Amino acid sequence: MEETHINFQDIGARLKAHRLGRNLSPEDLAARLNISRAALYRAEKGEITKIDMLSAIANELHVSLPSLLGVGIEYVDNALSFFERMRQIEEDCDQIIGLFSPISYLVTTDRYDAVLKDVLSESVPASEHQDIAKILEILRKRKQRFAQRRPLLASIISDADIRKFLREGLEGSPELAPDIREQRRKMALAEVRHIVEMLRAPDIGIQIGVAREPIPSTSFQIMRQAGRSILTISPFRLGHNPNIRIGVGLITSAPEALELHEGIAERLWNSSLKGREAAEHVEDLIAREGVKA
Repeated sequence: MEETHINFQDIGARLKAHRLGRNLSPEDLAARLNISRAALYRAEKGEITKIDMLSAIANELHVSLPSLLGVGIEYVDNALSFFERMRQIEEDCDQIIGLFSPISYLVTTDRYDAVLKDVLSESVPASEHQDIAKILEILRKRKQRFAQRRPLLASIISDADIRKFLREGLEGSPELAPDIREQRRKMALAEVRHIVEMLRAPDIGIQIGVAREPIPSTSFQIMRQAGRSILTISPFRLGHNPNIRIGVGLITSAPEALELHEGIAERLWNSSLKGREAAEHVEDLIAREGVKA
């Protein structure tokens, strides 16, 4: 029988992520639980001594106790919590295998970050804009940590997604004015040219494969740490046609789920274009679909 080890620091990290996703400050949650702010701070650091306290926290955050404990599959029903969990897991990972559209956020440019706030704001009602600044801050920390730590990254991208990205640009709404749409297509073009640069002269530890066969509609990422691997499956999207409103993200270390997704990643990676061949293919897509400068 396989022995299960409970990592209390991981439990504290999940607690914090779900609290953020419910838009609760530490003071608010502590007051609801009738505990001190210091006690909640210790819990978020993983200093948890009583199961009844965890049960009370789980009930208040509307998350199951098994999900908070990380038993089986962890379900995350909002983008803010999900991106915070990704940030936490990436903190200590040594390798990332990602399938994201049109490319992993971790290797996008500063120009991409500059327009992302507007794109996300277009995609949700004004009443939900309060989450956007928090999401952008989490994303900034993820990218900053990636640049500092430099884990190995294998990013699989779809040529169909690149075509759509070039045709429609960075858009959060189909109702954009023509001049703004033209500007967003130019921004998408610049981002795709950055992909070409990385294909022709990749940074150390970054590999990119351009898949020409159909890929899954949901993004996933496999993160390998010392002694374990973690799979995240994301319904949330950034950039083109973003979704930060509706969906349930999944996080698990279940061997079967990891094996199946590693098989998908391996198949797509093996059949993908890489290096100069991939760069030339993407340049052909730019010539056909990109806005004229």
